[in-house]
Amino acid sequence: MTVEERKQPHHVAIIMDGNGRWAVRRGRPRTYGHHRGAERVREIVDIAPDLGIKVLTLFAFSTENWNRPGYEVRVLMSLFRRYIAREVDGLDAEGVRVRFIGDRSHLPKNLVKLMEMMEARTAGNTRMVLQLAISYGSRAEMTGAVQRLAVEVAEGRLSPQDIDQDTISGAMMTGGVADPDLVVRTSGEQRVSNFLLWQSAYAEYAFIDECWPDFTPERLTELVAAFGQRERRYGALAASS
Repeated sequence: MTVEERKQPHHVAIIMDGNGRWAVRRGRPRTYGHHRGAERVREIVDIAPDLGIKVLTLFAFSTENWNRPGYEVRVLMSLFRRYIAREVDGLDAEGVRVRFIGDRSHLPKNLVKLMEMMEARTAGNTRMVLQLAISYGSRAEMTGAVQRLAVEVAEGRLSPQDIDQDTISGAMMTGGVADPDLVVRTSGEQRVSNFLLWQSAYAEYAFIDECWPDFTPERLTELVAAFGQRERRYGALAASS
């Protein structure tokens, strides 16, 4: 890998936070913020490949979000359905492969069918991978991975001695996709909220003040450029040491 490639984030993951607060500050219902946030997704997905991003993961709905008021959850589920129906043709034409990560068992069946359709339609695309995390929680993901590996061991298909970091990574929902280089959280909050905990062990983080509806393509461009100025040591000494 060249120096230039190391300075370019291959995989950017974004915790899209602050839709509700953005709307309340403007005297609007929280659901208005979710609608505006959905519009912002299109702009960010459009520019990401032009910035050299090969994988873009967006945290859309966490396992904890099921505890929100029922009306707000229903609005979000409707927005997800509308997004898929509206964007599938365009994303396919642009060469974007879409993957969904998260627990689908709690999602409406009609939404799951749309998700499966979108994944199948875009499966052969190679320009960029778009991972949408819906009903996702990293601890649940890791628990599921451990359980699957335990079954393989119990059935004699896997030896405990053969389990290494690559084995565990492959058992995750993100198996086959490179780990994030840069994780961005909008809205000024400085916590990771159970998002890609295993995968982001060596990621750079950017906590920014803008709520998601105010997160522009220009801001993403700035963050990608700033990433190139960071020295990623992976536990080693700095080059000047």
